[in-house]
Amino acid sequence: MNTKPFTSAPGENAVMITRVAERQWHALDDDLVVGRGHAGHRPDGRLFVSIDAWHGAVFDRLAEAMVAKLPAPLYTVVDEADSELTAGWRRAGFTIRRREWEYVVPTDPRVTGLEAVLPPPGVTIVPAGQADERLLREVDRAIRDEVEATVGWQSMPAEVVTRPEGDTVGDPSKYAVAAARDRYLGLIRVVTAIRPRIGLIAVRAGERRRGIARALLAHALGTQHRSGFAAAWTEVHESNQAAQALFEGVGGQPMSSNLELVR
Repeated sequence: MNTKPFTSAPGENAVMITRVAERQWHALDDDLVVGRGHAGHRPDGRLFVSIDAWHGAVFDRLAEAMVAKLPAPLYTVVDEADSELTAGWRRAGFTIRRREWEYVVPTDPRVTGLEAVLPPPGVTIVPAGQADERLLREVDRAIRDEVEATVGWQSMPAEVVTRPEGDTVGDPSKYAVAAARDRYLGLIRVVTAIRPRIGLIAVRAGERRRGIARALLAHALGTQHRSGFAAAWTEVHESNQAAQALFEGVGGQPMSSNLELVR
């Protein structure tokens, strides 16, 4: 545990920056937590950081402490509309690397036009929670390797989740898959908390342009509609025209944008 004192403003009590775990920091003012910092790896190995602080001075000192202890490069994601947070990371030496659009997508098949969409011949959709875990991990690894060999997995929307080293699937129950006789051809991951979020939709390179992604999307959105959700959310890299066309083709609308920054 490392502790570093500073005064956030003249006349205020000293605020202590404390490293409470390997990748967690707290800012304490008279034992009251007035800021938190966290770092975590995404599956492609990049280290992402986040800070939640009451005041700009607390943010700056948390950022200073974290940058001093963590290996570069460091990444973070912010809502582009949050100019104050973006400015804080810029003060810490971060620069804008890319932009992701957040889409809201209707789930009603009468709105999306997906009511009659079926997978291509020889392909079936296996609902979330029913996929064979070995085949699921196999298709996930194959797709990641294909993306990494072309545009690079870091071009995909940022995944910042806690999982064992080398585990790229996380919770298999969140994935529906497109299945052929002896292997899986594509997958879609939907996480439902307050609202459903499509975290990933992908198809093996040799199986694209057959309607598999559209069938996976029809299944996932239909499932959410039957569960009472009128819309789902997803993020798309601004350069990914195929994904933008897929979501806009079912009535998806870009509602906001996120910035990925790097130091």
